[in-house]
Amino acid sequence: MIRIRLEPLGKTLAVEPGTPLRDVLFPYGVEFPCGGRARCRRCKVRVLDGELAATPEQERLLAPSEIAAGWRLACHSTAAADVTLEIAQWQTAILADDSAFPFTPRPGLGIAVDLGTTTLVAQLLDLSTGRVLGVRTALNPQAAYGSDVMSRVEFAVAGGLERLCGLIRTEIGAMASALAGETTIADVALVGNTVMHHLFCSIDLEPLAHCPFEPECDGLQVFPAADLGWSLAGNPAVRFLPCLGGFVGSDILAGILATRMAESEELLGLVDLGTNGEIVIGNRERILCASTAAGPAFEGGRISMGMRAAAGAIAEVEAVEGNLVCRVLGHTVPRGICGSGLVDAVAAGLDLGLIQPGGRLASGNGGNGGLPLAPPVQLTQRDIRELQLAKAATAAGLAIVLERFGARPEDLRTLYLAGAFGNYLNRASARRIGLLEVPLEKVEPAGNTALLGAKLALFYASDYVDLRARIRHIPLGSDPEFQDRYVAAMPFPPTSP
Repeated sequence: MIRIRLEPLGKTLAVEPGTPLRDVLFPYGVEFPCGGRARCRRCKVRVLDGELAATPEQERLLAPSEIAAGWRLACHSTAAADVTLEIAQWQTAILADDSAFPFTPRPGLGIAVDLGTTTLVAQLLDLSTGRVLGVRTALNPQAAYGSDVMSRVEFAVAGGLERLCGLIRTEIGAMASALAGETTIADVALVGNTVMHHLFCSIDLEPLAHCPFEPECDGLQVFPAADLGWSLAGNPAVRFLPCLGGFVGSDILAGILATRMAESEELLGLVDLGTNGEIVIGNRERILCASTAAGPAFEGGRISMGMRAAAGAIAEVEAVEGNLVCRVLGHTVPRGICGSGLVDAVAAGLDLGLIQPGGRLASGNGGNGGLPLAPPVQLTQRDIRELQLAKAATAAGLAIVLERFGARPEDLRTLYLAGAFGNYLNRASARRIGLLEVPLEKVEPAGNTALLGAKLALFYASDYVDLRARIRHIPLGSDPEFQDRYVAAMPFPPTSP
């Protein structure tokens, strides 16, 4: 066996010779955003003691000075001898839910699961009282094969479907077992985006790998727990709720349940900002939904120093007396910038004249290749372009869905922002960059609506089936107006709205 010492964690791993480091380092904070394809170089670790040879591929991707300083790419390294590695311990906050909700009591215990691309959260409920008895959270182990859904689609289509399926079933099964113990479970409800739905249910993702990106099997999936390899007393049915079309998954169906949109006389909106920006507009009369490929910028992906919202991430930026002032999560040395910090930084840069409405760094700014934020973190011109692409896709999608409904932004009673990014996004910054052209007083963070909706599904088994039939999906990829709206939404507003 080979021993790998991880610092500053003080952990020692015993592994077989030849074990890929990607298989063992992800649970300890080493990220593999590009799925181990050596495109992003963000899985760097540093050799403090012992031996870890630099492969020819690493010598091509890393500077000689980096190799000499001990830096290696974990995605292209295997354990060959005892070694001590320096890694970054990034702890990601996972959004749970403790909202009160109306329900019709039923006997027994149930488990609700929000299967996110990055994070997992499961809650154990007393179905007679609605009380949460336990919570378990974890990182999605599939992230070792790519931080965004399209990286995982690519890996699955290339033959990795069963690998990704096995990883997520094992992880959620362990979470469920830890919650339940020896207690009988009556029901388990899962929600997630369309790719997570397919990866958990072992459904071919090939239709999602190319236009028109329409799934062929996105309905309700039901499994006896034992068939998943789970040892839960009572062998409950495990239900993965149905998707709504394209990349609009059951997490959005759950969000519609959670916001009670289908019961509202007034017009409501729900937006989940991520790699795919999901948009829903509706009321008790009708509901329209769509998804738009925003790219991973809101989650720190494709940003030169981007990272998850974890210790060391710049999460907030504001303009103070002509300067950019940053708040770093964990009150530690800055390591990078997460999505909320990116939106803030560009909004503040626009207000200070450091960034032009067209997106270019103003003359005299951006020396050394970027706009300094908090050393060593800076924004590059390419980072700003990535944010423009993401915000333009979302703004164009929201405009089209509102137009198809025959409504204007001011007609909304409330626009809910779902998920962790929406919960921490500065609404004024989002409006300043043109991401959400909705009056600020109408925009509200909604917390983890996916998890709340999954809990509701434990009580109302038929409601979400009936609700799904009432929702119409708008495929923006084939909409003739989307590209024009997308291009028009690319510039930033010249002045603060």
